[in-house]
Amino acid sequence: MHSLSWIISTAPEIFLLMAVAIGTVLGRIKIRGFAVGTTACILIVAVLIGQLGSFTFPALLRVILFSLFVFTIGYKSGPEFFASLSIRTLSQVALALVLGVTGLILVLLFAFALKLDTGTASGLAAGALTQSSVIGTASGALAQLGLPKDVLEQQEANIAAGYAVTYVLGYILTLLFVPFVAPMLMRIDLKQEAKKLEAELAGGEPPKTQSLHYRKFQARAYRVSVAAGRTVSSIEEEIGHRTVIERIVRRGTDIQPTLDTVLEADDDIVIAGPSAAIVTAKPVIGTEIDADEILKAIPGNVLDVLVDDRRLHGRSLKDVASRVGDSARGVFLRALTRMGREVPLSADTRIYVGDVMTLVGSTRNIERAAAQVGQVLRSGDRTDIAFLTAGITAGLLAGLLSVKIGNVALTLGGGGGALIAGLVCGWLRSRRPTLGAIAPAAQQTLSDLGLGGFIAAIGLGNGHAAWIAMQTHGLQLVGMGLVVTVVPLVVATLFAHHVLRLNPVITCGALAGAMTVDAAVTGACEIAESKTPVLGVAVPYAVGNVVLTVLGPIIVAATYAS
Repeated sequence: MHSLSWIISTAPEIFLLMAVAIGTVLGRIKIRGFAVGTTACILIVAVLIGQLGSFTFPALLRVILFSLFVFTIGYKSGPEFFASLSIRTLSQVALALVLGVTGLILVLLFAFALKLDTGTASGLAAGALTQSSVIGTASGALAQLGLPKDVLEQQEANIAAGYAVTYVLGYILTLLFVPFVAPMLMRIDLKQEAKKLEAELAGGEPPKTQSLHYRKFQARAYRVSVAAGRTVSSIEEEIGHRTVIERIVRRGTDIQPTLDTVLEADDDIVIAGPSAAIVTAKPVIGTEIDADEILKAIPGNVLDVLVDDRRLHGRSLKDVASRVGDSARGVFLRALTRMGREVPLSADTRIYVGDVMTLVGSTRNIERAAAQVGQVLRSGDRTDIAFLTAGITAGLLAGLLSVKIGNVALTLGGGGGALIAGLVCGWLRSRRPTLGAIAPAAQQTLSDLGLGGFIAAIGLGNGHAAWIAMQTHGLQLVGMGLVVTVVPLVVATLFAHHVLRLNPVITCGALAGAMTVDAAVTGACEIAESKTPVLGVAVPYAVGNVVLTVLGPIIVAATYAS
């Protein structure tokens, strides 16, 4: 026992990393498709380990860890958040705001009616509204009040207890509400509505560019005979299916292919496009030839392109293809993903900033088309550490600003400041692709390690007090958590259906996004037997991350009594 106490006092970081490791593994375990999640598991494991002794971590460590997490969240959500401030997506923004404000009102009502302390109220909001970042922003706001050490530690312990008791319940209730209860409240059959939406999306007339639609892509070489004297545009139009003449070799010299270029006999040309179309090109052009050298000069590629042009936000795929115009020649859309989930494709599918298009075609053509919609995602991009640290620095400085409301200073704190800085930096990155690269894998690492380490430090440092608080107020917290989770979801559902008149399938996806519960989207897709609920996730998710995160300082300002 003496050895254990010595390790705890000498190297508490060992137990912090241990809590992150064990909690992450437990959070990935699925029972009948359900997983508790890594954040809740890390906190529970940390609280349990915290019973072994007294753990002390410097405040600086927690500030850095949480700042890394919340800055990354802002960085990822920035382009979508600022693009969501648009008339085309205003209804989805309104849904997220109604849900967040309703949750805040309920938490404050419970706090005043039951005389909850600030820490317990903040933990209730963080868990019941399934937004872990509230823990950090509330803790940061409390830290700026100049409280005695023992009082601050007790408040942090109450935050941890409130979160630990209510998060799992809130998560499960959201998973059940979105696919099952929301359709009942709207009096619809989610599966039937999804079929109707799919029919509507597929019902529009395809644009001339056929929405960049994808079929198996390849290139073949032909020697011109039948097509002699005809222009490139007339040949491409006759073959159809958006085939494109990529290269013309005339007597050993490359000729730049344009729509007005006239083909001559014995020209060697390369046709690229869907396999089914170009294999039938022989009667139109001439004899297919074995020309490896010509074909090698036309490298095919598959590239992911991040949509970051705000002018495209909320527009249909048909409109986007029309805007891209001739730049889309020879480029095909193979997939569209949103929040990591594939979106059903049709001419009327809406595109949002933050979506990822998987484009197929020659490298040259993809690069040309990508410039019109966003930036190519390259796995080899390195993280711009200077940009990352400068952004967090600016956020922490902004977090020091405060406004006096009575005896309480209302402040974003370091966490809220880092979130705002992340939003701005993410938006700047979308405007200037050469500035501030943070590779997607690095973003995920910073987010997971930052939040996991911060939560573990909270649990370990306040383990004893949190455990006592959970035992003392557990049943009361469960009851309040149930109300704070379900009532905002009910209000948001009815508001979206009766006031905003949102499509019910989109509403289900938007509810999951506003609560930032990714798994609820999967549940809705499974019940709907369709990917269409994904269409409503992106904007509410970005807005929800911001709105719910800033609840921490608001609750502290409203409930703290000096």
